[in-house]
Amino acid sequence: MTSAPVELDRMFHALSDRSRRGMIERLGSGPASVTELAAPFSMALPTILKHLGVLEDSGLVFSQKAGRVRTYSLRKEALGDVERWISERKASWNNTFDRLDQFLAEEEDR
Repeated sequence: MTSAPVELDRMFHALSDRSRRGMIERLGSGPASVTELAAPFSMALPTILKHLGVLEDSGLVFSQKAGRVRTYSLRKEALGDVERWISERKASWNNTFDRLDQFLAEEEDR
C-alpha cells in the first residue's frame, strides 16, 4: 500500500540531500552507529544528528539505543513505498508516451 502524500513528501525531502542519501546507502549494508555514519562526512556531530533526525522523522530509518550507543537501521519497507510511487508514475508516463507515439505514427502515415 502506498504511503499517504505527507509521508511521501517527508521521504522525498529526506532523500533530497546528498549526505542523507549517503547515510541511506551505508545503512543498506546493515545497522550502523552514529559514529560509523558520521565517519565519511566532514560535518559537526550536531549536523549529523540533524540529518539522522530528518531520516528518522521520514520513516526511512529507525534507531535503537543500547547504553551510550545509538544504532540506526534502514526501514526497507519505506523505500518500497517510494519505489512503488515512482513505478506507478512511470507506468502512467509510459502509457502517455505510447499513446503519443501511436498518434505521431498515425499522423506521419497521413
